[in-house]
Order: sequence, then C-alpha cells, then structure tokens
Amino acid sequence: MILEVRDLHCGYGADEIVHGIDLEVAAGSIVAILGPNGSGKSTFLKAVLGYLKISRGSVRFSGRDIAGQGASAIAAGGVGYVPQLNNVFKPMTILENLEMGGYRLAAAARADRIRALFDLFPLLRERRGQPAGTLSGGERQLLAMARALMTSPPLLCLDEPSAGLAPLKVAEVFRHVAAIAGLGTAILLVEQDVHNALAVADRGYVFAAGRVAFAGTADAIASDERMRQAYLGHRRTAS
Repeated sequence: MILEVRDLHCGYGADEIVHGIDLEVAAGSIVAILGPNGSGKSTFLKAVLGYLKISRGSVRFSGRDIAGQGASAIAAGGVGYVPQLNNVFKPMTILENLEMGGYRLAAAARADRIRALFDLFPLLRERRGQPAGTLSGGERQLLAMARALMTSPPLLCLDEPSAGLAPLKVAEVFRHVAAIAGLGTAILLVEQDVHNALAVADRGYVFAAGRVAFAGTADAIASDERMRQAYLGHRRTAS
C-alpha cells in the first residue's frame, strides 16, 4: 500500500468532523471517496495532506509516517494535490504554470517532464502560450493535474475535479484520471459525481457523518442498492 490511514480523527478546534477512519490506497490504483455533502470527505483529505491537524491516528505514505508533517513537507515527499478551487496561476501561461510546478527540478529534467506531460495532455501543448485564466473550467482542471504531475508524484490527490464542469468536460477529466493511473500514479479521488468516479476507480469508500459507511470494490459499491439509495443517489438520465 502506498497510503495507509488508520483510526484518523480530525476536525476544526473542538469540533471533530472525522471519527476514526481507516483507508488504504494501493500503488497505481484509483480509490474514490464518496458520500453526501458534509460527510467529512474534504476534511479527511486535508488532514492526510497536512493542511489540518490530526487529533488521533496514523498516516503512512510509502512506509513513512507523515502524520503531523506540514503540507509543504508532504508535497515535497511525493504527494501531489489538486484542490477544487484556485488550482492554477491564472495570469501565467500554460507553459509557465508547468514550469512553476517543476521549479525544484533541474532545467533539463523540467523540460523533459513538460514534453512528457504535453504528450499526455495534447491540448496543453497546442495552447502552451495561452494564459491559464482564459481556459475553460475543464481545461484548467487538466492544467492543474498536469502541473501537479510535474514532479512525478507516486500519489495524486484530487478534490472534486468535476465540480462545476459541463458533462463533456467531466468525461474528459475522468479519461485523463484513468490515463494517469495507467502510467503508474496512484490516485485518491474525492468526488460528488459518483457514477463517473466508480467507472474509473478500483476501490471506493463511502463516507457518512465522518465515518466509513461502506468500503469495497467500485463494482460492489455501484451494485449495492442500499448504498445507492442511502448515500449515492440515482444515475441521472437524459431528458
């Protein structure tokens, strides 16, 4: 397991939001965290990433205990993160955003990595000189993922990558999520779009009231009628 979380408790001040969650992510896999608003999904992710203090529990990444480390140290240690909002430098071009993502790399290694990511995200190559702020929401998400991948992190955490996107852009984002995992990067995905998330995920965890209500393979979650009715909603159909 590249990520192992045990008995994690966290919250804001005296208000505990997450109550003893266990979670694992295997190397190269996609794990989806699902559940209704207010279930603790993003709070859990922020605690794992070092943005929020953990009151109890352990977080191990690649065999190392990272609980209590700050966000910068965790990122430098190999955990990539794409937040839901403010995830690109809007005045900078696509190329400049990628260069910022790889600022720790030597110039030659940075150039090689940009070329590799342009192969993975051809749209970014075509618009490399375009300011990030002029991109659509879906295009900004692709750029944010590419920038997070500049340092080749073995684990990439995504917080609601489909939020606010048109259906066609959502499908494109999830195609790239699957492609990234196919190249060996593990992905921990917090997502409201249950059906698209489960379509690409290997495993899922359904959160409810700060606890794990159900954990299993993506297929098991998708086919469980109780989970769908209680927590996941019904598949939307075209009108």
